Order: sequence, then C-alpha cells, then structure tokens
Amino acid sequence: MNKYLALFFVLVCTNTFSQIQYVNTAFENASQADWHIDSTNKNIVELGMIYDHERSSVNRANGHWHFQIQAEPGTDATIILKNFENIWNGRAGYPVSAKTNCMVSKDGKKWWHIPGEFIDGTLKFKIHFDTDKLYFASVEPYRISDLEKFLARIKGNPLVQVSNAGKTSEGRNLEIIRIGNPNAPHSVFLRGRAHAWEPAGNWITEGLVNSLLEKDAAKYLKRYCVYIMPMANKDAVARGRTRFNTQGVDLNRKWDAPADSIHAPEKHAFEKWLKMMIAKGKKPDLAIDLHNDQGGNVHVNLPREDNKEYTERITRFVDLLYRHTWFTEGMTNVTNPGSLGEGLVKRFGVDAIIYEFNYEWAEGLKKVPMGEDWKLLGKQLREVFYQYFK
Repeated sequence: MNKYLALFFVLVCTNTFSQIQYVNTAFENASQADWHIDSTNKNIVELGMIYDHERSSVNRANGHWHFQIQAEPGTDATIILKNFENIWNGRAGYPVSAKTNCMVSKDGKKWWHIPGEFIDGTLKFKIHFDTDKLYFASVEPYRISDLEKFLARIKGNPLVQVSNAGKTSEGRNLEIIRIGNPNAPHSVFLRGRAHAWEPAGNWITEGLVNSLLEKDAAKYLKRYCVYIMPMANKDAVARGRTRFNTQGVDLNRKWDAPADSIHAPEKHAFEKWLKMMIAKGKKPDLAIDLHNDQGGNVHVNLPREDNKEYTERITRFVDLLYRHTWFTEGMTNVTNPGSLGEGLVKRFGVDAIIYEFNYEWAEGLKKVPMGEDWKLLGKQLREVFYQYFK
C-alpha cells in the first residue's frame, strides 16, 4: 500500500470527511442562537444561547434550546452550548444542572435523550449522525401546531367546549377548554405554558382531557368539570423563547395586583375570564399552574393561621398525588406573592398552587421524563380530582 492510499484509508476511518454543515433555526418553536462551526474541526459546532429579556431584569439566561443540525451521515459531532450564566436583577440566578439531558429526534416527532456534560458554564453533547439532520431540544417540544391538532380532535365531542378568552400580545387566540358539565358540583382550573420552554403543562392537560373523554369517565364528570388554558404564552412558544411574553413580562409574576392589559394581555384575559366565572357563581374550587423546573415540587403558601384551612386542603391534595400518580417529589412552603398560586388565593379566594415537574428526572418512574410520561400523569389526575372533591 503506497503512502497516499494509506493516508486516504486513515482519513476515512477517522471520519475526517464527515462534517457539520448548517444549524437551522427556521422552523416552529426553534430557539434563535449565535453559532459557528469550528474552523479547524468541522465536526464541532458552538452555539451561543441568546438571552431572554424581562422588563425588570438585566437579563435571564436562555435555558431553552431547540434547533436542527444538518451534517453528512457518519459525522461524529460535538455540540457545545454557551451563555448559561444566569443573571437576574443584577445577581446570580439559578445555575444550570450538571446532569442536563438533551432530547434528540430525526423528524421532530419521535424523541430520545442523550446525556450532557456541564463544565465551566458550557454544556457539551456528543452525537453520531446516521442521517443528514437531527433535531435537538432541552425538553420534548409541544408546539402551537400540536395544540391545534389536539383542539381539532376534541372540538366535536359533546362534552367539550372551546371558547376564546382573549388574545396574546401578537394577536394569537387564548383558548379556554371546558370538559364536562358546567353545573357539576365542583370545578378545577389548569393553566399550562406560562413559561414558554416548559411543555409539561401541555402534555399533562392533553393526557387529562383524553382520559376524561374515555367511556369509563362518566363518574368523574358527575363530580367535577375541568377548565383549561392550555398555552398561556403562545407568542413565546412560537418564537422558541424561554420565560417571558414578547413584551418582556413574566406571566407568573405580579398576580398580587391587577394585570397590565397592554404589556400582559395574556394575564388580563385570564383575569377577565375568572371574574366572569366568579360573577356567575362558578368560581373554581382549585386552580393549578403547571410548570417545569429541576425540582418537581408543589408550591403552596407559607403556613400561617389565616390560611390554615387552605394549607390543610392542599396537603390532602398532595397526599392524593402520592397515592394515585407517579409524583413523589413533595410540597414546599415557599412564599411568592407574585405567583399565580398566591395571587389567586389572596385576591380571589381560590385555592391555587404552582405544580412543577422535574424536566430532567422523574423520580417516580426512575427515568428521564418524556411527553408520554406527563400524559400518563395527566390521566392519573382524574382520580386525584375525584377523590379530592369527594
């Protein structure tokens, strides 16, 4: 074998000819990022996450990523994500977890996860391309198009009513879904996607609705009906943003005061709907704001004498979660007057909580959670509500 043929053989075996070609962010829910392919090793790409901005903050690191990488089949790629320094109101915020996973898909529909390595403010993944493109995301995505398909599927059911509560900053409709009889003895309200990167709320409410429309669900709907705002922060979901609406407002803050209808029309629409329900004598018995984080707890008001009965009721609700769902994490008593949970309790007298889901690890299932796992928990919630309102 001459030296040139030997060199060619080495180059092929070490995959030198394979390379990353392009990072695509021109699709629904894609997160924008600054990126470049390493000039000396075209199998390495670095992406600088673009900061998420709030009106009252210096900046917030963008914990959401969703992009497509195009590469020659056979490429062994290294993907490096930067700009996770989390500055919030001039101080350090929550750090990125060292065990952060990355979701991967060939078609944007079927996903699996790979582990990442977090070192010195950068998150690194390694992946082999056996196709010419792969999608990457921080959490299994749930897009506006997914919601539209879901709504189209359930709208014809006589147990379902879908109404418009208002519009987002950019003019998108904000739906309220009602499942069951509005004259049922009890009702529960759920809100999903106040923070755009946190899709568990959509998966969970879809799982709950599916289960309540099954043939064996009649007994549940005799006891309660369910109201859902499935996607409160639609604009940011469409744009692949992390936390705030497109006016720079956190939709889970400042609930201790009336909503700003100009900068937070999404909050104003919900408040208007809630006041209408209260005026009709149909105030929800329980309200749950669904989120993702790295802890996975139920957050309630701090125990004190003037809300002792509320705390007892929510403690019973959490006990039912332990008994009837895969939830295991627990309950925290951390006061946050600006959250929807505490705001609804204080201003409207509605028992309300913030329900977080750990997006990295489902302890009750001993696995990294996927959309189907959260849909399962949504199905399990129907029994929780049934027992809670017993």
